[in-house]
Amino acid sequence: MSILKNKNFLYMFLGRITTNIGDSLYTVAAMWLVYDLGGSTFFTGLAGFLTLFPRLIQFLSGPLLDRISIRKLLLTTQLLQAALLLLIPLAAYAGYLTVGLVLIISPILTTLNMLVYPAQIAALPKLVNNKDLSQANSLFAVAYQGIEIACNALAGVLIVTIGAISIYLLDSVMFMLGALLFSFIRLPKQVATPKTATSIKSTLSTYKRELTEGISILFSNTFSRLLLGVLVINFVGGATFVVLPAFSEQRGGAEIFGFLLMAQAIGSLAGALLAPYLRLENIGIGRVYAIAFLISGTLWATSIFIPTTWLMIVIYGLAWFPGGVTNILINTAIQKGIPKHLLGRVFAASMSVSGIAMPLGSLIGGSTGALLGPTPIIAASGAIVLGVGIFWLIDTTTRSLPNQHDISEETFVKTPSQIRNVSS
Repeated sequence: MSILKNKNFLYMFLGRITTNIGDSLYTVAAMWLVYDLGGSTFFTGLAGFLTLFPRLIQFLSGPLLDRISIRKLLLTTQLLQAALLLLIPLAAYAGYLTVGLVLIISPILTTLNMLVYPAQIAALPKLVNNKDLSQANSLFAVAYQGIEIACNALAGVLIVTIGAISIYLLDSVMFMLGALLFSFIRLPKQVATPKTATSIKSTLSTYKRELTEGISILFSNTFSRLLLGVLVINFVGGATFVVLPAFSEQRGGAEIFGFLLMAQAIGSLAGALLAPYLRLENIGIGRVYAIAFLISGTLWATSIFIPTTWLMIVIYGLAWFPGGVTNILINTAIQKGIPKHLLGRVFAASMSVSGIAMPLGSLIGGSTGALLGPTPIIAASGAIVLGVGIFWLIDTTTRSLPNQHDISEETFVKTPSQIRNVSS
């Protein structure tokens, strides 16, 4: 594959794989450890809320990502995560491990990741040509989602064999290796802006202006309805995730939890890998999203009522295939339609908005699950996703969204004067 001959991209890609291994193992281990220590979906819901809460402020990193060295950012975040993960096994060995400590560390780790992922995506146009962006995004999806296939299933096995605490130790090593790989990256130097004596007030004013630009582009009338639906889907996604440990225990234990997450990853990966071959470029993005989540919601809601465990896992995994397809389409659309120097702030805002409802969904889902049980929560979540798909299908604004071939800077910023103002 020619794109892998690009050494900078190769190191970024390998570093992303290594980091995702650590993330995938940690996600499963942390949620199961909280459920094991707390014994209730209330604690998993609280863990989900605290872990996902940094998404609420992720958009604040946008202007920062456009200004600082991405290489230094990647190195620093990987080393900090390695150090934090070591605290859990050390506390366990010393006899001081509590559910509170796990709940404190989780949001800090997530905050660091909130900087890493938009930085990597924003760096892609600096590493590869425009014609290779779709392929690069697909490969990143392999690293981001594909690694979860093996790691989610492996985590379930590791929880049973060596325990969740040992997984934290393994994760620490993986983040150290990720830092080593990122250290080999040599990104093009950013164009330096003339240095002037500016006050703190002036600096904050500039930061606020740049942040507002990123959010205003993202929340243009063109994509506002689509973003509203994504908020709802992420809300129920957070609710489903935090009750999965309890649901898995009812169906068999930690292994089922790992296999459900593995199936979810397989579905997302398959969608991401097949997206470039589905010939969807000539279909409006809104129509693709509507049909995709009509299918997803139906499979999501019905999967958990299937009595055969392996078939239930397969159907649940298929429910995530449409999401893998739409993620590739929207990332490529933003990369084509946003000026390169604004990608950091726009992608940070995009990820923050797409996940802004997940913390609330986790908290409400976990609390409600403690009263009603996990099955009604998952079923209701799937039904809501189906409803979002129906809304997109009948909404004229969403149906009129352009296809990928027709996307340009004018799609997000309507007039040439506005483009010049934002770019200046």
